[in-house]
Formats: sequence, C-alpha cells, structure tokens
Amino acid sequence: MSSRRQARRMALQMLFQADVAEQTAPYVVNSFFRNRKCEPETAEFARKLFLGAFSDRQMIDGWIRQHTEHWRMERMATVDRNILRLAVYEMVRRPDTPAAVILNEALEIAREFSGENAVEFINGVLDNIRKAMNPPPLEN
Repeated sequence: MSSRRQARRMALQMLFQADVAEQTAPYVVNSFFRNRKCEPETAEFARKLFLGAFSDRQMIDGWIRQHTEHWRMERMATVDRNILRLAVYEMVRRPDTPAAVILNEALEIAREFSGENAVEFINGVLDNIRKAMNPPPLEN
C-alpha cells in the first residue's frame, strides 16, 4: 500500500472519530497518533488532509449536498460521508493531485471500509463534483 493511501486511510479514521465522538481536531490528532508508528511523511500528509477536511466541513458539505439527490448528510453512513469529505477536500484544496487519482483512491478506501453499494454511490457523487469543477469546454 502506498504511503499516500495509508495517509488517506488515517485521515478518514480521524474524520470518522471526530464525527462520531464530536471531538475537536487537536484532540483527535493527538489521540490518533499517540501510540501509532508510521513514517513521518505519511503522518504529516494524513494530518494535513484531516485538518483541512475538518476545518472546511461546511464548504465541503455544501458541495456534497449540491451533488446528491434525496440524501441528507446525516442520512449517509458515517464512513461514506467522511470518505466523500476527504475526497472533496482533496479535489478542491489540493489540485496538485489529479481528480482521477483522488476518485480512485476514494473508491479503493470505500471498498475496504464500506460496502459495494457505497462504492457506486461515492463514485457517482464524486464524479458529479469533478465534472462541476471542470466543466467541458463550450463548443462553437
């Protein structure tokens, strides 16, 4: 497993913890890394992803709501909601990673942490958001 995927998995776990336990970002980061050993670069990337997605939740949730029909955020499975948050954060705030890579990583993580129906749902939502961010050029 790549160190970036490992970092994304860790960021997802921290988002899940913060969401379920309603904990602050500093508390989550400190408790998560307290007894965990990993490469410093992996931990730093995970920390950046988590803190960014956590602090931009309102904006991210707005993107998600705009691109889901008949789904309220609180109705989504907690893990799916946070996979979406993490991927949308990365697409919006970290354009150095191609959207196709972010989408693929989100789907692989969803396969690991959620179910097959969730993979389809997440794929549809993220693909709609990706298209909205990069609309096709207008034809003359």
